[in-house]
Amino acid sequence: MIENFIKKLHSDSFLSLEVTPPHAPTIDNIIQDIKKYKLDTLVDGFSTTDNPLARLKYDSMFSALKLQQIFQKVCITTMSMRDRNKIALQSDLLGMNDFDLRVVLALTGDPARSSDQPNAKAVNEGRSTLLLDMIKCFNSGIDYSGKPFKIVPKKIYPFAVTNAYAKNSKILYKNMLTKLSHGARAIITQPVYDKENARLLLEIFKEAKRDTKFLENDPVLILGFFPITRLRTAQFLNSHVPGIHVPSYWMEKLLKAKEISSEEELKTGIELSKKTFDDIYNINKKIHLMSANHFEIIKEILVSVC
Repeated sequence: MIENFIKKLHSDSFLSLEVTPPHAPTIDNIIQDIKKYKLDTLVDGFSTTDNPLARLKYDSMFSALKLQQIFQKVCITTMSMRDRNKIALQSDLLGMNDFDLRVVLALTGDPARSSDQPNAKAVNEGRSTLLLDMIKCFNSGIDYSGKPFKIVPKKIYPFAVTNAYAKNSKILYKNMLTKLSHGARAIITQPVYDKENARLLLEIFKEAKRDTKFLENDPVLILGFFPITRLRTAQFLNSHVPGIHVPSYWMEKLLKAKEISSEEELKTGIELSKKTFDDIYNINKKIHLMSANHFEIIKEILVSVC
Protein backbone atom coordinates (compact mmCIF):
# COMPACT_ATOMS: atom_id res chain seq x y z
CA MET A 1 0.00 0.00 0.00
CA ILE A 2 2.78 2.46 0.93
CA GLU A 3 4.81 1.80 -2.18
CA ASN A 4 1.74 2.25 -4.42
CA PHE A 5 1.07 5.54 -2.64
CA ILE A 6 4.60 6.74 -3.45
CA LYS A 7 4.17 5.64 -7.07
CA LYS A 8 0.96 7.65 -7.23
CA LEU A 9 2.82 10.64 -5.79
CA HIS A 10 5.13 10.50 -8.80
CA SER A 11 2.33 10.01 -11.33
CA ASP A 12 0.47 12.72 -13.25
CA SER A 13 -1.90 13.61 -10.40
CA PHE A 14 -2.01 13.31 -6.62
CA LEU A 15 -4.53 14.52 -4.05
CA SER A 16 -4.23 14.28 -0.28
CA LEU A 17 -6.72 15.43 2.33
CA GLU A 18 -5.80 16.88 5.70
CA VAL A 19 -7.80 15.69 8.71
CA THR A 20 -7.70 17.66 11.95
CA PRO A 21 -8.29 15.36 14.94
CA PRO A 22 -10.86 16.75 17.40
CA HIS A 23 -10.70 17.81 21.02
CA ALA A 24 -12.40 14.54 21.87
CA PRO A 25 -11.58 10.89 22.70
CA THR A 26 -12.68 9.61 19.27
CA ILE A 27 -12.49 10.54 15.59
CA ASP A 28 -15.55 8.52 14.62
CA ASN A 29 -17.57 11.63 13.70
CA ILE A 30 -14.85 12.72 11.30
CA ILE A 31 -14.72 9.26 9.75
CA GLN A 32 -18.48 9.33 9.23
CA ASP A 33 -18.21 12.72 7.49
CA ILE A 34 -15.51 11.41 5.17
CA LYS A 35 -17.78 8.47 4.31
CA LYS A 36 -20.80 10.77 3.91
CA TYR A 37 -19.08 12.82 1.21
CA LYS A 38 -17.25 9.78 -0.21
CA LEU A 39 -13.97 11.66 -0.02
CA ASP A 40 -12.03 8.44 0.40
CA THR A 41 -12.93 7.70 -3.24
CA LEU A 42 -11.72 11.11 -4.43
CA VAL A 43 -8.30 11.40 -2.79
CA ASP A 44 -5.16 9.27 -2.86
CA GLY A 45 -4.48 9.54 0.85
CA PHE A 46 -4.99 11.47 4.07
CA SER A 47 -2.86 13.36 6.57
CA THR A 48 -3.43 14.02 10.25
CA THR A 49 -2.37 17.17 12.08
CA ASP A 50 -0.42 17.09 15.35
CA ASN A 51 -1.94 19.50 17.89
CA PRO A 52 -1.90 22.57 15.58
CA LEU A 53 -1.40 25.91 17.37
CA ALA A 54 -0.31 23.75 20.33
CA ARG A 55 -3.98 23.12 21.14
CA LEU A 56 -4.91 19.77 22.68
CA LYS A 57 -6.35 17.32 20.14
CA TYR A 58 -6.75 13.57 19.66
CA ASP A 59 -3.38 12.02 18.87
CA SER A 60 -2.07 12.32 15.31
CA MET A 61 -0.61 8.80 15.19
CA PHE A 62 -3.73 7.04 16.48
CA SER A 63 -5.81 9.13 14.05
CA ALA A 64 -3.58 8.10 11.15
CA LEU A 65 -3.72 4.45 12.15
CA LYS A 66 -7.52 4.45 12.34
CA LEU A 67 -7.95 6.27 9.02
CA GLN A 68 -5.46 3.99 7.29
CA GLN A 69 -7.10 0.82 8.59
CA ILE A 70 -10.68 1.89 7.86
CA PHE A 71 -10.16 3.37 4.40
CA GLN A 72 -7.21 1.24 3.31
CA LYS A 73 -5.45 4.39 2.12
CA VAL A 74 -2.13 5.71 3.30
CA CYS A 75 -2.23 8.43 5.93
CA ILE A 76 0.63 10.89 6.28
CA THR A 77 1.37 11.14 10.01
CA THR A 78 2.41 14.60 11.17
CA MET A 79 5.03 14.69 13.93
CA SER A 80 5.84 17.95 15.70
CA MET A 81 9.23 18.59 17.26
CA ARG A 82 7.60 20.74 19.90
CA ASP A 83 6.32 17.92 22.12
CA ARG A 84 8.95 15.15 21.99
CA ASN A 85 12.65 14.69 22.61
CA LYS A 86 14.96 12.48 20.53
CA ILE A 87 14.07 9.36 22.53
CA ALA A 88 10.31 9.82 22.21
CA LEU A 89 10.49 10.68 18.51
CA GLN A 90 12.48 7.55 17.70
CA SER A 91 10.29 5.41 19.93
CA ASP A 92 7.22 6.67 18.06
CA LEU A 93 8.88 5.94 14.71
CA LEU A 94 9.56 2.35 15.81
CA GLY A 95 5.97 1.79 16.93
CA MET A 96 4.56 3.44 13.81
CA ASN A 97 6.77 1.24 11.65
CA ASP A 98 5.18 -1.88 13.11
CA PHE A 99 1.72 -0.59 12.10
CA ASP A 100 2.86 0.56 8.64
CA LEU A 101 2.59 4.28 9.40
CA ARG A 102 5.62 5.01 7.26
CA VAL A 103 4.87 8.34 5.60
CA VAL A 104 5.84 11.05 8.07
CA LEU A 105 5.38 14.82 7.81
CA ALA A 106 8.10 16.49 9.86
CA LEU A 107 7.14 19.79 11.50
CA THR A 108 8.94 22.05 13.92
CA GLY A 109 5.51 22.91 15.36
CA ASP A 110 3.70 26.02 16.51
CA PRO A 111 5.15 27.61 19.66
CA ALA A 112 3.96 26.28 23.01
CA ARG A 113 2.96 29.79 24.08
CA SER A 114 -0.02 29.42 21.72
CA SER A 115 -1.31 26.47 23.72
CA ASP A 116 -4.68 26.27 25.46
CA GLN A 117 -3.03 24.24 28.23
CA PRO A 118 -1.80 26.14 31.31
CA ASN A 119 1.97 26.77 31.33
CA ALA A 120 2.66 24.24 28.58
CA LYS A 121 6.37 23.98 27.81
CA ALA A 122 7.99 23.00 24.53
CA VAL A 123 10.70 20.36 24.25
CA ASN A 124 12.37 21.78 21.12
CA GLU A 125 15.47 19.60 20.96
CA GLY A 126 15.67 20.56 17.33
CA ARG A 127 13.78 21.66 14.26
CA SER A 128 12.05 19.46 11.70
CA THR A 129 15.36 18.73 9.97
CA LEU A 130 16.41 16.72 13.05
CA LEU A 131 13.46 14.39 12.52
CA LEU A 132 14.38 14.10 8.84
CA ASP A 133 17.90 13.11 9.92
CA MET A 134 16.50 10.49 12.32
CA ILE A 135 14.43 8.99 9.52
CA LYS A 136 17.52 8.89 7.31
CA CYS A 137 19.28 6.91 10.06
CA PHE A 138 16.33 4.50 10.41
CA ASN A 139 16.36 3.91 6.66
CA SER A 140 20.04 2.98 7.01
CA GLY A 141 19.25 0.44 9.73
CA ILE A 142 20.59 2.43 12.69
CA ASP A 143 19.12 4.72 15.33
CA TYR A 144 20.18 8.35 15.71
CA SER A 145 23.05 7.37 18.02
CA GLY A 146 24.43 5.03 15.34
CA LYS A 147 23.38 1.80 17.08
CA PRO A 148 22.22 -0.87 14.57
CA PHE A 149 18.71 -2.29 14.91
CA LYS A 150 18.48 -6.06 15.33
CA ILE A 151 15.48 -5.94 12.98
CA VAL A 152 15.84 -3.30 10.26
CA PRO A 153 12.80 -0.96 10.11
CA LYS A 154 10.67 -0.89 6.99
CA LYS A 155 11.42 2.08 4.75
CA ILE A 156 10.07 5.43 5.98
CA TYR A 157 9.12 8.21 3.57
CA PRO A 158 9.70 11.69 5.07
CA PHE A 159 7.71 14.73 3.95
CA ALA A 160 8.37 18.37 4.88
CA VAL A 161 6.64 21.75 4.60
CA THR A 162 7.43 25.22 3.33
CA ASN A 163 5.82 28.64 3.22
CA ALA A 164 3.88 29.51 0.07
CA TYR A 165 4.93 33.15 -0.01
CA ALA A 166 7.81 35.42 0.98
CA LYS A 167 8.73 38.95 -0.04
CA ASN A 168 12.17 37.58 -0.88
CA SER A 169 11.96 34.35 -2.89
CA LYS A 170 15.48 33.43 -1.76
CA ILE A 171 13.98 32.59 1.65
CA LEU A 172 11.71 30.02 0.03
CA TYR A 173 14.62 28.63 -1.99
CA LYS A 174 16.79 28.26 1.11
CA ASN A 175 14.01 26.53 3.04
CA MET A 176 13.33 24.05 0.23
CA LEU A 177 17.05 23.42 -0.28
CA THR A 178 17.48 22.67 3.43
CA LYS A 179 14.55 20.23 3.57
CA LEU A 180 15.66 18.45 0.40
CA SER A 181 19.24 18.21 1.66
CA HIS A 182 17.97 16.43 4.77
CA GLY A 183 16.14 13.83 2.69
CA ALA A 184 12.55 15.05 2.24
CA ARG A 185 10.74 12.96 -0.41
CA ALA A 186 8.04 15.60 -0.83
CA ILE A 187 7.48 19.18 0.27
CA ILE A 188 3.97 20.45 0.98
CA THR A 189 3.43 24.20 0.75
CA GLN A 190 1.12 26.36 2.78
CA PRO A 191 -2.09 27.33 0.92
CA VAL A 192 -1.66 28.93 -2.50
CA TYR A 193 -4.24 31.40 -3.89
CA ASP A 194 -2.75 32.64 -7.12
CA LYS A 195 -1.55 31.10 -10.38
CA GLU A 196 1.62 33.17 -10.45
CA ASN A 197 2.39 32.16 -6.87
CA ALA A 198 2.03 28.51 -7.90
CA ARG A 199 4.33 28.93 -10.90
CA LEU A 200 6.95 30.72 -8.80
CA LEU A 201 6.95 27.95 -6.19
CA LEU A 202 7.48 25.33 -8.89
CA GLU A 203 10.39 27.29 -10.34
CA ILE A 204 12.01 27.73 -6.92
CA PHE A 205 11.52 24.03 -6.16
CA LYS A 206 13.09 23.07 -9.48
CA GLU A 207 16.09 25.26 -8.69
CA ALA A 208 16.44 23.89 -5.15
CA LYS A 209 16.23 20.33 -6.45
CA ARG A 210 18.93 21.05 -9.00
CA ASP A 211 21.23 22.53 -6.33
CA THR A 212 20.70 19.84 -3.68
CA LYS A 213 23.84 17.80 -3.08
CA PHE A 214 23.64 14.03 -2.55
CA LEU A 215 20.00 13.90 -3.70
CA GLU A 216 18.99 10.25 -3.21
CA ASN A 217 15.44 10.42 -4.58
CA ASP A 218 13.18 12.33 -6.93
CA PRO A 219 11.34 14.70 -4.56
CA VAL A 220 7.97 16.22 -5.40
CA LEU A 221 6.35 19.58 -4.65
CA ILE A 222 2.74 19.40 -3.43
CA LEU A 223 0.84 22.68 -3.46
CA GLY A 224 -1.37 23.33 -0.45
CA PHE A 225 -4.90 24.66 -0.85
CA PHE A 226 -7.39 25.82 1.77
CA PRO A 227 -10.82 26.96 0.46
CA ILE A 228 -11.82 30.43 1.70
CA THR A 229 -15.54 31.10 2.04
CA ARG A 230 -15.55 34.13 4.36
CA LEU A 231 -13.91 37.54 4.29
CA ARG A 232 -12.71 37.21 7.88
CA THR A 233 -10.85 34.00 6.97
CA ALA A 234 -9.11 35.68 4.04
CA GLN A 235 -8.12 38.63 6.23
CA PHE A 236 -6.85 36.39 9.01
CA LEU A 237 -4.75 34.20 6.71
CA ASN A 238 -3.29 37.18 4.89
CA SER A 239 -2.51 39.25 8.00
CA HIS A 240 -1.75 36.75 10.76
CA VAL A 241 -0.35 33.60 9.17
CA PRO A 242 3.24 34.07 7.93
CA GLY A 243 3.97 32.56 4.55
CA ILE A 244 0.49 32.91 3.06
CA HIS A 245 -0.62 35.60 0.61
CA VAL A 246 -4.28 36.10 -0.31
CA PRO A 247 -4.56 38.42 -3.37
CA SER A 248 -6.45 41.68 -2.96
CA TYR A 249 -9.10 40.69 -5.50
CA TRP A 250 -10.22 37.94 -3.11
CA MET A 251 -10.78 40.56 -0.41
CA GLU A 252 -12.60 42.91 -2.76
CA LYS A 253 -14.99 40.28 -4.08
CA LEU A 254 -15.71 38.83 -0.65
CA LEU A 255 -16.30 42.30 0.80
CA LYS A 256 -18.81 43.19 -1.92
CA ALA A 257 -20.58 39.88 -1.44
CA LYS A 258 -20.66 40.27 2.35
CA GLU A 259 -22.35 43.65 1.98
CA ILE A 260 -25.17 41.91 0.10
CA SER A 261 -25.69 38.96 2.45
CA SER A 262 -23.97 36.13 4.30
CA GLU A 263 -25.32 33.69 1.70
CA GLU A 264 -23.81 35.73 -1.13
CA GLU A 265 -20.47 35.84 0.71
CA LEU A 266 -20.47 32.04 1.02
CA LYS A 267 -21.44 31.59 -2.62
CA THR A 268 -18.69 33.97 -3.78
CA GLY A 269 -16.11 32.28 -1.58
CA ILE A 270 -16.92 28.86 -2.99
CA GLU A 271 -16.81 30.19 -6.56
CA LEU A 272 -13.43 31.85 -5.97
CA SER A 273 -12.10 28.72 -4.28
CA LYS A 274 -13.25 26.42 -7.07
CA LYS A 275 -11.77 28.62 -9.79
CA THR A 276 -8.47 29.05 -7.96
CA PHE A 277 -8.22 25.33 -7.24
CA ASP A 278 -8.82 24.55 -10.92
CA ASP A 279 -6.19 27.11 -11.95
CA ILE A 280 -3.61 25.68 -9.58
CA TYR A 281 -4.47 22.09 -10.44
CA ASN A 282 -3.90 22.83 -14.12
CA ILE A 283 -0.40 24.08 -13.25
CA ASN A 284 0.54 21.31 -10.81
CA LYS A 285 -1.74 18.28 -10.38
CA LYS A 286 -0.31 17.49 -6.97
CA ILE A 287 -2.44 19.19 -4.30
CA HIS A 288 -2.79 18.87 -0.53
CA LEU A 289 -6.30 19.92 0.56
CA MET A 290 -6.94 21.57 3.91
CA SER A 291 -10.33 22.66 5.25
CA ALA A 292 -10.45 22.42 9.07
CA ASN A 293 -12.72 19.40 8.46
CA HIS A 294 -15.26 21.29 6.32
CA PHE A 295 -15.50 18.28 4.04
CA GLU A 296 -18.67 19.45 2.30
CA ILE A 297 -16.64 22.28 0.75
CA ILE A 298 -13.87 19.90 -0.30
CA LYS A 299 -16.47 17.70 -2.03
CA GLU A 300 -17.74 20.71 -3.97
CA ILE A 301 -14.20 21.74 -4.89
CA LEU A 302 -13.32 18.29 -6.23
CA VAL A 303 -16.41 17.84 -8.38
CA SER A 304 -14.73 19.47 -11.37
CA VAL A 305 -11.61 17.27 -11.33
CA CYS A 306 -12.84 13.88 -10.10
